[in-house]
Amino acid sequence: MSGVVERLHATVIAVGKRCALIRGPSGAGKSDIALRCLALGPSGLLANGAQLVADDQVIIERRASRLVATAPAQLRGKLEVRGVGILEVAAAEEADVVLVADLVRAGPIERLPGPWPTIHIMGLEVPLIQLLPFEDSAHLKLLAALVMAALPRVESKA
Repeated sequence: MSGVVERLHATVIAVGKRCALIRGPSGAGKSDIALRCLALGPSGLLANGAQLVADDQVIIERRASRLVATAPAQLRGKLEVRGVGILEVAAAEEADVVLVADLVRAGPIERLPGPWPTIHIMGLEVPLIQLLPFEDSAHLKLLAALVMAALPRVESKA
């Protein structure tokens, strides 16, 4: 399966060529977490800073065993900051989706989860985490998980 394309309501942040798909309803905090990730520079957690791939809408394309995220052309490099407006930011042209982060309103979120659950996107299994979006460390947890995430794998037929 290759060349299959979907357009999703999500925000995508990349570290290098790997990215996290951030999902949640309108107003859940997707852009807010992205803004906080972009504000971080190189650190002990990240050798280089994070980059925006897409905000609000993303195009996902399956290329063999990879899921590649890009922004629709009219939205590339634009980040909505609630109460401020649309910011123009440097953006990665594309990145491989290696993690999905679902934003939730309330916990509990497991303290030390076993293997992360996975979800199926376009025939691939992708690791999934849950985040409380307005928790002070939510963006740091997202970036740490992105660095730790395993590559997607072809879903089993069992």
